[in-house]
Amino acid sequence: PKVGCYIHGLFLEGARWDAAAGLLAESRPKELYTEMAVIWLLPVANRKPPESGSYLCPIYKTLTRAGTLSTTGHSTNYVIAVEIPTDKPEKHWIKRGTALICALDF
Repeated sequence: PKVGCYIHGLFLEGARWDAAAGLLAESRPKELYTEMAVIWLLPVANRKPPESGSYLCPIYKTLTRAGTLSTTGHSTNYVIAVEIPTDKPEKHWIKRGTALICALDF
């Protein structure tokens, strides 16, 4: 794009993307990982996140979330967090351990 960048090839763990509704949705039975839609990152200086209607979803390099950096407290596999639209409160997705994964271990 002329502004920002596209991210594709990510997988959702603990949820799925509902393309028809444009929101995070519950995982289907026996579905551990689902492909995430293309994400368009648009950088905005000093942007304040919305108070509701989105989940600040972490992105990890691999499925392993162990190992902690002493400087930030984040996992050594942590990349960044992105806002994903949802109609449920953020704590709903936190309890499910919902995250985006760059590469599955298969």
